[in-house]
Amino acid sequence: MTASDFRRIALSFEGAEEGSHMGATDFRVDGRMFATLASVKEGYGNLMIDLEQQAAFIAERPDLFVPVHGGWGRMGITHIRLAEADEDTLTGALHTAWKLRVEKNRKSGKKRSSSSTRKPPARSKSAKPR
Repeated sequence: MTASDFRRIALSFEGAEEGSHMGATDFRVDGRMFATLASVKEGYGNLMIDLEQQAAFIAERPDLFVPVHGGWGRMGITHIRLAEADEDTLTGALHTAWKLRVEKNRKSGKKRSSSSTRKPPARSKSAKPR
């Protein structure tokens, strides 16, 4: 599979949008990331999954799935080797990441717009205008 295949499949899920984070392509639902192409130059797509899912993916296909190096990997972020992936496996992996993000969004009750901007903090009532 290729980065174009990863993009096509990621965008096929309901509500999925393409964005960018720190110069890397990402895929979001309700403004929250579920996958990225941050490591595409190394041949990977990245999946935002949990540790349990990461362990299951790696146990089943250690040739295909690898934890992202460092702290991100210890939180479940997982590489998928694009050149070794087939359509069904890549679709299933991306669907898992998308579904997890949708469920987390639902539980938190929060939706973030991909074009949202941060508002400045509210002024304290005790602060006096100058």
